[in-house]
Amino acid sequence: MRMLREFDDLRLSPHTGWTRNHWAALADHLLLSARRYASASHARVSFPGPPGGYGPDVDALEGFARTFLAAGFRVAGEDGRDPLGLMEWYAQGLATGTDPRSPERWVRLDEHGQAKVEAASIALVLHLTRPWLWDRLDPIVQEQVVDYLAPAVGADYPPINWIWFQIVVEQFLASVGGPFERKDIEEGLAFTDGFARENGWYADGAERAYDHYAGWALQFYPLMWSEMAAGDPAADSRRPLYLERLERYLGDAVHLVGADGSPLVQGRSLIYRFAAATQFWTGARAGTATPAPGLLRRAASGIARHFTERGAPDEDGVLTSGWHGAWPPLAQSYSGPGSPYWAAKGFFGLSLPADHPVWTAVEEPLPVESGDYHRVVRAPGWLVSGTRTDGVVRVINHGTDHSHPGTHLTDSPLYARLGYSTATTPVLAGAHAANPLDQSVVLLDEGGRPSHRTGFETLLLDRLPSGTVIGASRWQAHWVTAESGHPDHGYGRAGTVRLGPWIDLISAVRGPWEVRLIRLPVTGAERGPLSARAVERGPLRVGGWPLPAPEPVQTDTAAVSNGTLHSRVVAGPGLDLCGVVAAEDSSPLAPWTLIPWCATTTPALPDTWYDVAVFLGGQEPDRAPVLSWDGPALARVAWPDGTDDLLDTAAALSGPGTPPL
Repeated sequence: MRMLREFDDLRLSPHTGWTRNHWAALADHLLLSARRYASASHARVSFPGPPGGYGPDVDALEGFARTFLAAGFRVAGEDGRDPLGLMEWYAQGLATGTDPRSPERWVRLDEHGQAKVEAASIALVLHLTRPWLWDRLDPIVQEQVVDYLAPAVGADYPPINWIWFQIVVEQFLASVGGPFERKDIEEGLAFTDGFARENGWYADGAERAYDHYAGWALQFYPLMWSEMAAGDPAADSRRPLYLERLERYLGDAVHLVGADGSPLVQGRSLIYRFAAATQFWTGARAGTATPAPGLLRRAASGIARHFTERGAPDEDGVLTSGWHGAWPPLAQSYSGPGSPYWAAKGFFGLSLPADHPVWTAVEEPLPVESGDYHRVVRAPGWLVSGTRTDGVVRVINHGTDHSHPGTHLTDSPLYARLGYSTATTPVLAGAHAANPLDQSVVLLDEGGRPSHRTGFETLLLDRLPSGTVIGASRWQAHWVTAESGHPDHGYGRAGTVRLGPWIDLISAVRGPWEVRLIRLPVTGAERGPLSARAVERGPLRVGGWPLPAPEPVQTDTAAVSNGTLHSRVVAGPGLDLCGVVAAEDSSPLAPWTLIPWCATTTPALPDTWYDVAVFLGGQEPDRAPVLSWDGPALARVAWPDGTDDLLDTAAALSGPGTPPL
């Protein structure tokens, strides 16, 4: 957005130029643009576009509640100063939306589950702006609001981040003398304790579900609730633990932002865009000791600038369903035209006054701007590599699939791929979205269909003395004929399953390179006479990084460039076929996605190690890592930077989930 450039301040913000003025101007632009799509009473904000999976009534409620978040943060941080009349404008919508007699009334919490989500945003803003909105509402409207929120009490909520929506709503009701159940809050808090994982991370429920909800929901709501309930011994005793978890989590989170401000392109609900900044503002508001305020703002402002400079919002001031510009396939089936406005959570920093240290500190560089790094993030099972020369952050995934070990679902492109980055997206549309090609290790059946890996076992996550990070996982290859008619929530699908051989995978990651060691172990069931399962052992195929590109290319090598980035797969012995697949309109980053791959020409041999080197970087590599063997189990990797690593494959594969050999 050109209008934001006039506020640039490279003294205060040497990396982004962004200040609080940029954030305020962006929020005001979105809020004023949204008014064009509001009903006469302001209760419904219906943005252009086809209805979402839950229908236009839910869409209109989302449009109100999610823009209300931005309005609330804006006024709270100004201590009630409100030149745009935001509180008055939204007060009118509150009065009408909660009036059961109005033709523009909102969908109630006991009529549609999505209203439970939006109710939490409404309650949160009413808390933050209480002196300037709630306290000034007519008593009849206050009663209507309480009645509207009351069905949260005793209601069933899905056992994921939604539990926090009930806690927040009931905490607000308690604060204004409305109905609430202490039991709901206590049981909800105890349940969400079960989301906690290593090093401050949270999973979104019982599954290996790690995505942006880890920050914009599961870190955000605990601290906001403890603020809402301040003075309550339960809240005051829990807050230090929530704060400690957030601080540890943010230590990883700042390493997952690219130098261009792109968040990691992984997980569902990506159309919320700069909601990914919420976690950093949460750290600032909560007063974490680290990261420093200047680094928190650098990360948050970099994310917002990334999107505003690439088409979000659009020329009409609207946040469309997409990543940069509109790209509808990125949305889940439940998403409607109002859904992208959960990006408003990214304005949480505006709830902090202009003299807060997060606004006055000089920006500090992101980790990827300071130097190369290799990091093991244990909770989601990620090996993280950031490289300063190109500003790209890469994640090699040995722990996340939005499922449980031992399940046999299809691979979700958003969760179960082997790699994600800040410069690429998985293939999300077309044939290769459901049939893994990019960032995959698969077996091909007799019809050429690739296998899936969801349900894998994580065996190893470690860091070598050299700084190289390594990980290992094992799964039983399976082919799934997915059941039709189920809504798309972004994760793998069940169906009719055919099981195949086991696959062992070891990754060693250094800089822009990953070395993959792949083996199909012979299990006890396959020893002796040739079994049916052994016959199913088809060709092995390995896919590399999916590169966004303006047009397709023709090549018989597994190397491709878009002029800025290079993606390459360097095949070891036995992987004799190589090429690049060009997939059209398959991701939100470019018209084409180019995926290098290599494969065996015949069925993969049992108990044989195959190796490939996979590259993503801004400079075309002049040489690749070289693998050699010091015996049957010790692999030596000579990296291009001169580092030599010895990998003990037997030790790497000795973790849980070992099949009977």
